Amino acid sequence: MSPTPTSWTLYASNEDAWVAMFTDCARAKKSIVLEQFIFANDELGKKLIDICAERAATGVKVRFLWDAAGSFTIFGSDIVTDLKKRGIELIFWKTLIPGYFKVPNFRSWYLRNHRRTLVIDGQIGYTGSICIRDSMKDWRDTNARFEGLVVRETQNAFDRMWGRAKNDKPLPKRVHASDHEFSYITNYPSPGRRHVYSQLIDAIRIARNYIYITTPYFVPTHHLLRVIKLAANRGVDVQIILPERTDHYPTLDYAARSYFSALLESGVRIFLYEGNIIHGKSTTIDGEWTTVGSMNLDSASLLYNFEANIVTTNTKFAEELAAHFVRDIQHSREIRLEEWRKRFFTEKLLERLIRLVKKFL
Repeated sequence: MSPTPTSWTLYASNEDAWVAMFTDCARAKKSIVLEQFIFANDELGKKLIDICAERAATGVKVRFLWDAAGSFTIFGSDIVTDLKKRGIELIFWKTLIPGYFKVPNFRSWYLRNHRRTLVIDGQIGYTGSICIRDSMKDWRDTNARFEGLVVRETQNAFDRMWGRAKNDKPLPKRVHASDHEFSYITNYPSPGRRHVYSQLIDAIRIARNYIYITTPYFVPTHHLLRVIKLAANRGVDVQIILPERTDHYPTLDYAARSYFSALLESGVRIFLYEGNIIHGKSTTIDGEWTTVGSMNLDSASLLYNFEANIVTTNTKFAEELAAHFVRDIQHSREIRLEEWRKRFFTEKLLERLIRLVKKFL
């Protein structure tokens, strides 16, 4: 008997995604696992904790894995003890290299667990760019809810990361679902294991018609920049949406803009999303290859952090994500090469200076 096809729902609104996530958690019968980079102990975070604690009281196994740097506002607090009393197990990802160095107060931005995973009962999975923080309510994020065999891979990826955080040996055996269209792909900060990055490069190389990229932070490796420019040079319609301003210091904005001239000269079209911050991380190519998840197109995500994305060859999923992209274009301002060349000299100077430290951004 053939496996049940993967079903999905895409969310462009964080509020809609949170409602769906909380509703599914409230219906959990067996287990809830949440892997999150940013979790705030604000009204939103407390609401999710209350839902999970209520489920834990009925026997549901609840495990949280949060990054200590991303969730620094509550790292070191009494929340671990408090959650344990409510039946929830919480581990902070806080080591330099799991299993080798024990540094409880380590605050490195690199080698962080930047993944966003929620799995309920091993049957429903979520991933994307979402965080659990009230202040991100109005951000433009891209998140996805899945049901199907790919959720087995999502659960397995969480279990393996949980094992690393606890320094368990051996780790759970890797699971590969038999769904030929959907995969949950991980990106590790070591050569040969940057699987999302490698697949993205391969997909761009063979693109024929279009490449639509949405990313909040754009500091590409030389390799990624080269394949994007080559695609545009051979006539592929390459379009990139970036935020007008990021949620970080202007450093990342200047770093992204330092690549604009080379991209525009190659024929790449660049759009700056106006209004609320666009934080989604997605790419769709030719309607045949699509990815959504936690990976930004900057050095930190591509090379140094633990990331995870859904990768699919499903054409309907690609069409839906492309439609989201087209709608976002309508709320964006296109950068023209002639206009870009006329920017202030001070901006050009800052961009050149930022390029000196691009590998650390």
